[in-house]
Amino acid sequence: MLYTTTTAAEKRVALREALGSGRLLRLPGAFNPLSARLIEAKGFDGVYVSGAVISADLGLPDIGLTTASEVTLRAGQIARQSNLPSLVDADTGFGEPMNVARTVQGLEDAGLAGCHIEDQVNPKRCGHLDGKDVVDEETALRRIRAAVDGRRDPNFLVVARTDARAVAGLDAAIDRAHALVDAGADAVFPEALTSPDEFAAFRDALDVPLLANMTEFGKGKLLTAHELDDLGMNIVIYPVTLLRLAMGAAVAGLDEILATGTQEGVLDRMQTRAELYDLLDYSSYNRFDEGVFNFRL
Repeated sequence: MLYTTTTAAEKRVALREALGSGRLLRLPGAFNPLSARLIEAKGFDGVYVSGAVISADLGLPDIGLTTASEVTLRAGQIARQSNLPSLVDADTGFGEPMNVARTVQGLEDAGLAGCHIEDQVNPKRCGHLDGKDVVDEETALRRIRAAVDGRRDPNFLVVARTDARAVAGLDAAIDRAHALVDAGADAVFPEALTSPDEFAAFRDALDVPLLANMTEFGKGKLLTAHELDDLGMNIVIYPVTLLRLAMGAAVAGLDEILATGTQEGVLDRMQTRAELYDLLDYSSYNRFDEGVFNFRL
């Protein structure tokens, strides 16, 4: 009832232990707190909070317009609604190294299990768009060092994302990843890889956990969980999938109302009232009310 019964520290330990198991962890992106509950109910391994989704939720493009406060607030709202560990997109850390450290501490306080920090320049853009650029190596390393030094819980997962593949090529991206690991990153997120061979090359080159981004309409092919597992990936995120599905259904519903004057024709596509109440755990609230406000003699 209300929020998760699992503490943030317990979630971080669970994420570390799951990564140590060697199996692929699947983290769909939650576009709101309710969808995080659904991700847990369906049996996934964790929840991902996408920076692109938070931007879109605010009606903004994913070009670095969100603030640390906005991301921390929304990520915390999502994290507290699930017993699963939540990993959040922290963009470039929202400023200089001291800002990066403050961002990490804010995310810790909000209940997140980890975050990823990227090496794009500011203002950044979606990793699957053309025209992006990355900072010099020392700037990228300072960000990761600041994130690692700033965390107070050593189990808070610091993932280094590099966008160097699209800017300087695969070999340069692998070299950058090595340096980020040496700077203290717990895991690496190589963004916008274009083929299974490139994932395999990263796996051969690094011995830390690797994160694969299976976003729709991106630079690479959508690989199955089985394929990613065979390639040695440790985490896969589906960052915008649920938002795109929800918005597609919303478009269809609004079109139906415009065309027919009623939503009757799309009722079979809707979550029912009973299903919503079950997901919200209405029954536990009823039991709580009965126990607190019972004035019977």
